[in-house]
Amino acid sequence: MLLFPPLRACWAKRGQPAQVALTGTNARRVVFGTLNVRTGHRLFLVRARQRGEDFRVFLRTLHRHYRSRRVVLVLDADSAHTAGASQRLAAQLGIELLWLPTRCPELNPLEALWRSGKQTICANRQYPTIDEVVERFLVYLYWLSPQEARRKAGLLSKPCWLKPHV
Repeated sequence: MLLFPPLRACWAKRGQPAQVALTGTNARRVVFGTLNVRTGHRLFLVRARQRGEDFRVFLRTLHRHYRSRRVVLVLDADSAHTAGASQRLAAQLGIELLWLPTRCPELNPLEALWRSGKQTICANRQYPTIDEVVERFLVYLYWLSPQEARRKAGLLSKPCWLKPHV
């Protein structure tokens, strides 16, 4: 999540450049998240960075939340995910890591959910603080019904590659 909004649309007089006022530095937060493909349950964790130790905090959070249930995470090859310490902790906690092919974010259902949230909450709006951006983003994601979250993530579409698991 970035403080400066992604600009998707903007109005300006014909022939004149649109003015976009931005101030300060572009603050950021990382939102780690899961979406249960069967139930639509979501779990998110906000961190200042996306380092291996941050991902391991997320793994521990998942383990505390899901305890005895089978957990399979669909992941890209981000260095926080592929770090040896992260993989060892996942194995120790009984969390299975399912790796996406390189450069295929469209295969990750959570990416579609992020896109929906960013389009609805973040695009074309400047908030006073990064914390307000994150709060509104998470409220939007948590207020979706489980069915709506699964639909926005593409899990209910016929060509969904996770269909055998849903």
